[in-house]
Amino acid sequence: MWEPIRNPDYVADPAKGSRHNRGAAVDLTLIDLRTGAELAMPTQYDDFTARASHEFNDLPADAIANRALLREVMVKHGFDPLPSEWWHYDFRGWERFELMDVPLPLETRDHG
Repeated sequence: MWEPIRNPDYVADPAKGSRHNRGAAVDLTLIDLRTGAELAMPTQYDDFTARASHEFNDLPADAIANRALLREVMVKHGFDPLPSEWWHYDFRGWERFELMDVPLPLETRDHG
């Protein structure tokens, strides 16, 4: 993703590695457990615009409330939000984890 985007607010420079390839970050959303449907959030996943920021508030009330709930739960359990992406959370202390470069098997890359 670095090649087309090249913006460190949204993607990591592979020369430096990322919190994801330290096993210390997660991208997630909220769902309704009864239906499996995703709840309203500020944007779709991997939206590299100002709307994805935790500070952006020109949004429907339910999207703001859901973003706040996700943030509250994640922070309570030791994860810090990435300011530019409502869906991205880093485990506190991510710096102490080793940088990994684990290739994915070909069959995994072809399906997803």
